[in-house]
Amino acid sequence: MSQVFLDSENSHKSFELPGAKPHYNPDRPGQVEHIFLDLALDIPNQSYQGTCTIRLNPVRDGIDRLTLDAVNLQIESVQVGETKQAFDYDGELLHIQLEPTTKVGEAIEVAIAYSVNKPQRGIYFIAPDKHYPDKPVQVWTQGEDEDSRFWFPCFDYPGQLATSEIRVRVPRQLMAISNGELVKTEADGDDKIYHWHQKQVHPTYLMTLAVGDFAELQDEWNGKPVTYYVEKGKEQEARISMGKTPRMIEFFSEKYGYAYPYPKYAQVCVDDFIFGGMENTSTTLLTDRCLLDERAALDNRGTESLVAHELAHQWFGDLVVIKHWSHAWLKEGMASYSEIMWTDYEYGAEDAAYYRLNEARNYLDEDSSRYRRPIVTHVYREAIELYDRHLYEKGACVYHMIRAELGDDLFWKAVTTFVNDNAHKTVETVDLLRAIEKASGRNLLFLFDQYVYRGGHPDYKVAYSWDNDSNLAKVTVTQTQAKEGNGSQSELFDLKVPIGFGYVGDEAEGKNASKLKTFSVRIHEKEQAFYFPLEKKPDFVSFDVGNHILKTVVLEYPLPELKVQLKADPDPLARIVAAEMLAKKGGLEAVNALNDALKQEPFWGVRFELAKNLATIKLDQALEGLTAGLKDADARVRRATVEALSTIKTRESYKALKPIAEEGDASYYVEAAAIRGLGSIVTGSLGSSKEEKVLKLLKSVLRERQGWNEVVRSGAIGALSQMKTSEEALNLILEYTAPGTPQALRLAAIRALGAVSSGQTNSSLERILDRLQELSRETFFLTQVSVVIALGQMETARAIGILQALADQTPDGRVRRIAEEAVQRVQKNVGSDKAVKQLREELDQLKQANQELRSRLENLEAKAK
Repeated sequence: MSQVFLDSENSHKSFELPGAKPHYNPDRPGQVEHIFLDLALDIPNQSYQGTCTIRLNPVRDGIDRLTLDAVNLQIESVQVGETKQAFDYDGELLHIQLEPTTKVGEAIEVAIAYSVNKPQRGIYFIAPDKHYPDKPVQVWTQGEDEDSRFWFPCFDYPGQLATSEIRVRVPRQLMAISNGELVKTEADGDDKIYHWHQKQVHPTYLMTLAVGDFAELQDEWNGKPVTYYVEKGKEQEARISMGKTPRMIEFFSEKYGYAYPYPKYAQVCVDDFIFGGMENTSTTLLTDRCLLDERAALDNRGTESLVAHELAHQWFGDLVVIKHWSHAWLKEGMASYSEIMWTDYEYGAEDAAYYRLNEARNYLDEDSSRYRRPIVTHVYREAIELYDRHLYEKGACVYHMIRAELGDDLFWKAVTTFVNDNAHKTVETVDLLRAIEKASGRNLLFLFDQYVYRGGHPDYKVAYSWDNDSNLAKVTVTQTQAKEGNGSQSELFDLKVPIGFGYVGDEAEGKNASKLKTFSVRIHEKEQAFYFPLEKKPDFVSFDVGNHILKTVVLEYPLPELKVQLKADPDPLARIVAAEMLAKKGGLEAVNALNDALKQEPFWGVRFELAKNLATIKLDQALEGLTAGLKDADARVRRATVEALSTIKTRESYKALKPIAEEGDASYYVEAAAIRGLGSIVTGSLGSSKEEKVLKLLKSVLRERQGWNEVVRSGAIGALSQMKTSEEALNLILEYTAPGTPQALRLAAIRALGAVSSGQTNSSLERILDRLQELSRETFFLTQVSVVIALGQMETARAIGILQALADQTPDGRVRRIAEEAVQRVQKNVGSDKAVKQLREELDQLKQANQELRSRLENLEAKAK
């Protein structure tokens, strides 16, 4: 049984689980120059056979042994030229005894004949079955991180770059897509042979193959084909989802200072894909779940960001390749930051800033609730563990901090230098530092030391006061983060932070305009007080102007300054922080300020946040103000408003959401949120009659509202999961966990079993556990993840046994890790103090009972003023 490992002086769990160890690239026997796969697929039997030929230029004379990664392959023979070679194979490593031994300057070609039957990783065979008769016939591969070894023998680490070829025999009605250029196709009886050649070097994890009966849609960029492959019948969705690709190629070519480097760019949407997308060189694979219809595209930019992310990898990751997995932030951080760049280009600076805020929040959530780690670390169990929110979202925020530190011109010069100096080569983090210094003369090691090579971020508390006699603004900044437990690193950050003092009205040369007088201060101590001589008292104070620093911040400002900042600060992120601080202060004045802003704020992202924050204030006036958000022109704001109202479990919020749940909305997501919200609200004090009506509605939704990616029906499942004491709700959820249920809906139902379990009877709880134990034996990655999520919410020791068995049996490192983390959560839940839990429930009831009383009191006070 795994244990919880905590730092000795803080509450952050360790990233390094038992079994973690330092990882290094292996010794190199030489340079792999070329890999040639010649394969014949037997799709009905989910098998194939072929030859993998590796041309190796030896690094020294006398090498008599090669060791290749090869997992669960049937190795039939090994030859060098015409000479058969002795080999030893243990199911994971292929040891080849070379005879004769190597000579420098004389490349050898090692030809390995092998076959594979029903592979579990690396290459996936998709086919219809009795439960899903409409599933397409497809074959696709997935190499990152170290899964190429499951479908061909190779030196499976990113430090080896080689050109590659794939020649593959498939049934004649299918097509095969791979890296690089299509050299030749030829018919041979009932089969067709496709021959692809990747002429630029790349690592083994980026070699790919996708086979299916695809519709092929053509675009182009500068004469190069840009192609979309989707299941036939989904051509319109393909154009909606991927149609901006040529413009994105143009944009990134200009930004990175290096024209798109490959002869084509293909995007292949495949069934049952285990990631959102994978940036194989010149041939990205995407999940078919990303394909949007017109209604989904109304308020879903996720697909657009996914397309941008994977395209950005063609430079960062494919053209410039990481030497070791520990430096994967270089590519994943930039690909994630490129989503922000594209958002800025396509939708404007405020949208980009808000996107960046949510990237930061995702990282901060992982840091606070899961673990803290340096971005760059080579200590882990499996490399896939590194692919987390530290790598992606924190990495993106670090790239933005580099940009803020250098300024736009020098930042893009540094990016161009990094790409051009390292094209078709491998890199480590130090290479980015070198490119920055070469392009700008700046040494940013101080920033990397604080944000890349160690974990964490600064937590600031900022207080402001004004001395009217001396016209001095006083700003006191405290770093509140806990000290790291190893004692070897200071918990304090040393950064220059801009502080702005804002003026509105005449001072800002326009009634609704504002201007900032900005000072840069060095914050490096636990607590520092700064004094700023100003001509007059500022209307508001902006800490970290532009909000470029990755941090958390609590503002201890007077209410009047927060109100003005919410209205007048030009930075949308500063207005959001002001809204959060006002909500924490509470009271009628704060509610009125938030209500007014919800009606007047021009940017949808701030309105989104205003709706969320209003719901945290337990006053009737907050609910009244929220209803305005239901009429917002932006579907995303309507969704936030619906979700906010769902947390206010009153008759009024029920009445507000009921028409949307019954009649729908232009947005799938708004409609689903309203349906889900009703389930949450009726668990309050509205009575059993309302619960019966909601159950009737939910049954109707599940019967009749099948739509894009099951968003609406999944909303109904989410509503059922909130009805924790209802056996009828449980029965409905269990029904939709059956095979044959559309995958997206089935996965939602599996996850819902965890949420609904907490209020069920012991006999119903056993039914849930029996079902989850049965589901845990399924091999599909997303099913296993959903089972872990469900079990991780439960409060019974039996869930621990199922999770542990799944962790022990799964071949996937990601599932293993999240299952072990879920074991820790359940252990904590099982050991929790039941009396404390009951006290919390009683406290919630008391708060709800006092809501009306406080609202009346606030109204009386307002009238008395």
